[in-house]
Amino acid sequence: MSLTYVAALWFLPFVLPICFHVIFTDLREMRITNQAVVLLALVFVVIGPIALPFDVYLWRLMNMVIVLIAGMILNAAGAMGAGDSKFIAAASPYIALGDLRLLMGLLSAALLGAFFTHRGVKLSPLRKVAPHWISWERSKFPMGLMLGFSLSVYLGLGLFLGAVT
Repeated sequence: MSLTYVAALWFLPFVLPICFHVIFTDLREMRITNQAVVLLALVFVVIGPIALPFDVYLWRLMNMVIVLIAGMILNAAGAMGAGDSKFIAAASPYIALGDLRLLMGLLSAALLGAFFTHRGVKLSPLRKVAPHWISWERSKFPMGLMLGFSLSVYLGLGLFLGAVT
């Protein structure tokens, strides 16, 4: 992994609760709140200079802006939701460029797992645990489930498999 274990150690305790919140609210309300996205970006802005070399930190901030612009274009084209676009932009600086192949595999596996788990629970008696969740009624899939899970797992992997530098 290109992500260092030190960076993962700094980021994970702050990012994990935000990811759980995003997963929960997207399942319950089919929305990713602006507060969660801003907090995720703010954590990087504050913790990033401690966890990363300053030049890497600046490049990753630039990455957040580029991904946000791309997400806005995709949202305007109807390809993805606004909350998903903003979450991806806020999550992008946590990802080391050298880990993109790993991230693509992780996102693919998480999407398949989350989709089939969500649809399976939707059709099972487990649905009664949270009967009023909007995601049960919509045909669209709550991507925050997959996105929050993927970022959490990526940083968790970085903690144990991250580069030593």
